[in-house]
Amino acid sequence: MATTTAIIPFDEGWSKILPYLDRLISLLKTGFQDDRPFNPKSYMEVYTSVYNMCTQRQPHNWSERLYDRHGRVFKEYLRGTALPEMEKSDAQSLLLQLNRHWGNHTIMNNWMKKFFTYLDRFYVLHHTLPSLDAVGTESFRAELYEKIKGRVTTEVLGQVLEDRSGKKVDSSLLKSVVAVFEAMGMGSLNVYQTDFEEPFLKTTREYYKARGSEWASSDDTPSFLIKAEQALESEVKRVNNYLIGMTESKVLKVLEEELLQEHQLALLNKEGSGCHALLDNQKHEHLSRMFRLFSRLHEGLVPMANCVKEHIEVKGLGIVSDRENSIRESGKDSTSDHLFVQELIHMHAKFNAVVVQQFNSNPLFQKAMKDAFEVFVNRDVGKHTNAEMLASYCDGFLKTGGERMTEKQVEEELGKVVQLFGYLQDKDLFEEIYRNLLAKRLLNDRSASDDAEKSMISKLKLRCGAQFTQKMEGMISDLAIGKDHLEKFRKADADAKKKKDDPKAPPTSPLGDSFSVQVLTTGFWPTYVTMDMTLSKSMQSCIDAFQAYYQADSNHRKLKWVYSLGSSNVRMSIKGATKTSNYELVVSTLQAAALHLFHESEEALSFEDVAVSLNLKTGADIALATSIVKKILHSLSCGKYKVLVKMPAGKTIRETDSFAVNSKFKSKQTRIRIPMASLEHSHNAKKIDEDRTHTIEAAIVRIMKTRKEMQHTLLVSEVVQQLIFFKPAPKAVKRCIETLIDREYLERHETLVGHYRYLA
Repeated sequence: MATTTAIIPFDEGWSKILPYLDRLISLLKTGFQDDRPFNPKSYMEVYTSVYNMCTQRQPHNWSERLYDRHGRVFKEYLRGTALPEMEKSDAQSLLLQLNRHWGNHTIMNNWMKKFFTYLDRFYVLHHTLPSLDAVGTESFRAELYEKIKGRVTTEVLGQVLEDRSGKKVDSSLLKSVVAVFEAMGMGSLNVYQTDFEEPFLKTTREYYKARGSEWASSDDTPSFLIKAEQALESEVKRVNNYLIGMTESKVLKVLEEELLQEHQLALLNKEGSGCHALLDNQKHEHLSRMFRLFSRLHEGLVPMANCVKEHIEVKGLGIVSDRENSIRESGKDSTSDHLFVQELIHMHAKFNAVVVQQFNSNPLFQKAMKDAFEVFVNRDVGKHTNAEMLASYCDGFLKTGGERMTEKQVEEELGKVVQLFGYLQDKDLFEEIYRNLLAKRLLNDRSASDDAEKSMISKLKLRCGAQFTQKMEGMISDLAIGKDHLEKFRKADADAKKKKDDPKAPPTSPLGDSFSVQVLTTGFWPTYVTMDMTLSKSMQSCIDAFQAYYQADSNHRKLKWVYSLGSSNVRMSIKGATKTSNYELVVSTLQAAALHLFHESEEALSFEDVAVSLNLKTGADIALATSIVKKILHSLSCGKYKVLVKMPAGKTIRETDSFAVNSKFKSKQTRIRIPMASLEHSHNAKKIDEDRTHTIEAAIVRIMKTRKEMQHTLLVSEVVQQLIFFKPAPKAVKRCIETLIDREYLERHETLVGHYRYLA
């Protein structure tokens, strides 16, 4: 680099720099023909001149004057050339001219920065002044941009409007112009936001406010939502094409407010095309779009979820109402009518699919569906509760002779039932009824599949916990243990028969392997009617033999015989004119004991004879014993298979009736099952109420033991929240609180009304 020690006057030095600056400005006016308008030699001459003028000692150091003259060059060029051209531009050429002048300015700024680099490195840095680049940009902003920004913004917004109308616009030009707004912020987006973004968002809101009102009045809900979605997509594309990314969220918020939030309720409730209609007509694509769009709003899914809840609730209550009307018209209300449960299952599968597929399993819609199903699944009509209907439906395909299904179908159906069961408030009632039906299947060997039974129990356990299924699992376990007991008994019985001459030998079973016993644990199984009765000699011998074995094997346990659950195979021979017809009757132990009376008597027996001979004893309840005898004789003389003849004839058993063997009995079947009316109800309502009372009291004590003191309303609320197997009425909770006060578990607060205190 060539340097000199002679002092360079400012004017002399500037005169060497000015020709190069004039050439630069001339090139800006005429356009650059060469990418490198200044060769290295020219550039170095200017740079050296600036260097020499800036490195002279004071008072001949011209850095300050050069810095000032650098800025003045920009101002003179912009005022004298660029601004007049911009002011003469019409609307069509305004953006092109701005783009050209900004491009020229960028080139000029770069060369000026190169020429005066030494100023940037030392003078600017030393005096904390704006950089040369910043000075150039600030000059453009002050001398040109501020004078034309209003016209530019208006023109750009006009171009955006044309773009929205479907007309073709020059996206690259718009992007370049928007870059000018950005550059004027000099590292900040404040200028872009104030001068362009705010007017842009304002006009966008006005535009879509008008469009939204227009579409709402002319289009149905799906059409409106399609247009809204297209508008959102087009605005995103528009931002990507020529705006700054930060504008995307803001413009989308404007669209969401004007198109979606403003018209949401009207769209959801629009007759014939709103949310209810889309659900009714299974318009899944439109439902998905509705979900997508309203999910953009803050809590925008809440009104939609409410619509879904209302719709499901109306449909469910319609099914309940249909059942109620059917019962009223036919006068029949049977748990064996499974259509009601099947319709609920079908409805659940339908709406669950919508929630999963169209609403992405959103928690709001899951709750909406749950709340809706809880309303009508717990709406009982007729004499049978929905808990009873559900349990009976399971029984229909879990027992032999029921609905025929493959293992896979049974597993799927069990899953569907458990889903409905989840909505039941009276889960304890379902458990009681289901356990009774399970007991009948297990004890009568009517269960179609052990695996299916265990699967159902495991599903209930998964949903409600081990405590809920403890008794059912105990029943299954009893059966497995019972097989071991039976094998051991038969071995012991065989050994006893070998010692029959020994006076100390235990009694033996005259029926051998045809006699079997199932031992049940009292706590697991339903409560059955227990009774004492006089059995035939052979039957009593079998019982005595097992009793002797069991007492020897388990001397700490007591056996109670439940004759109503037993079954027997009885052979019956009817002598005809030409041949004897032999039948095998499958009956209960009670029926077998009654038939044995007629085997020993050739004459007719009166009702009293049968009752006295059977000697039924059910505690102090004589009426119950009489009722059981009536049920036995009714099944044998008034049912489909009349093995006894009732005199006088009729379908009602009276205590004055007489009975004899039906010598004219005929049947095409040789093996006949004769059913008898059950002695037990599907569930013991009194026992359930007692269990609930104990559960409520336990919950109250548990809560109060933790809290020590609590207000009545809060206590009731927390008790209801803690009880998951049933929903107690507030009055029931209040009764339990009163009982606990009487029993001195709680006391009322001395001064605070409606407060209770726990007594340790």
